[in-house]
Amino acid sequence: MARGIDRKQAAQEENSQETAPVSASPDLSPEFSSVCKHWDRMLPNSPIYTFLFSTLTLRSASHGRVVANMIVSSPHMNSKGTLHGVVSSSLVDCMGGLAIASTGAEHTGLSTDIHTTYVRGAKEGDELEVVGEVRKVGGSLAFTSVEIKNMSRGGDFVATGTHTKYVRK
Repeated sequence: MARGIDRKQAAQEENSQETAPVSASPDLSPEFSSVCKHWDRMLPNSPIYTFLFSTLTLRSASHGRVVANMIVSSPHMNSKGTLHGVVSSSLVDCMGGLAIASTGAEHTGLSTDIHTTYVRGAKEGDELEVVGEVRKVGGSLAFTSVEIKNMSRGGDFVATGTHTKYVRK
């Protein structure tokens, strides 16, 4: 049986949602600046990222590499009480794009392929470390990889993924 939602309450919650924090670290590199600019442009236009990544914090960036942390919260859970696969896949999507942004690219392209391998679950309250890396940026396609680790459980892998994007303008 589905649980009913009070429309007034849902509207209030939607209006009170905060956007994801950009950074809690003092990373002042040009790459980090590029990633933050991309994030600030993208987030207001992506309701799903705003919803899923309210606990995501960008930590650092270097050329072709981005590191973030995220606390698993109740909207991230599946019916079994563990991290929902769509959250892991969305992290692969998001962090792959941010890794491309760390190269100074103004536009990070359109997804052509996303592959996620689920290794182990995560529970509400767990802290995830998410690392996105560029493998290659060519004339038409960019290839990235993403690792999601559970830092609350000794750095165990939660998921890994690859993301291919069409980047030709």
